[in-house]
Amino acid sequence: MIINTENEGNIIILSLSGRLDTMHFPLVDKELASLIEKNNKEIVLDCKDLDYISSSGLRVLLKALKQMEAGKGRLTICNLQPQIAQIFKISGFDRLFEIYPAKKEAVASYL
Repeated sequence: MIINTENEGNIIILSLSGRLDTMHFPLVDKELASLIEKNNKEIVLDCKDLDYISSSGLRVLLKALKQMEAGKGRLTICNLQPQIAQIFKISGFDRLFEIYPAKKEAVASYL
């Protein structure tokens, strides 16, 4: 799992690359928790290079979403690969998260 962070104004873009599974979810959990703790209110998860997500990975994202909503922030997702989008649909996560086809559209949703 490789995590890259970039800023676009007040928007934090977290790019995930690799597998978000039982072995790697603590890295993502720690990174998201740190961003939320620093009171970032606008986070985009770019999943363009995310190859796989397990139930552990889904739990981390759901936890972050709930924390963001509790703090009056927003967490959006973009660039889901077809197999990841299918997992989101089957699990119902497509109805919980704001999902955009591209990073540009996710960022524009905050403006």
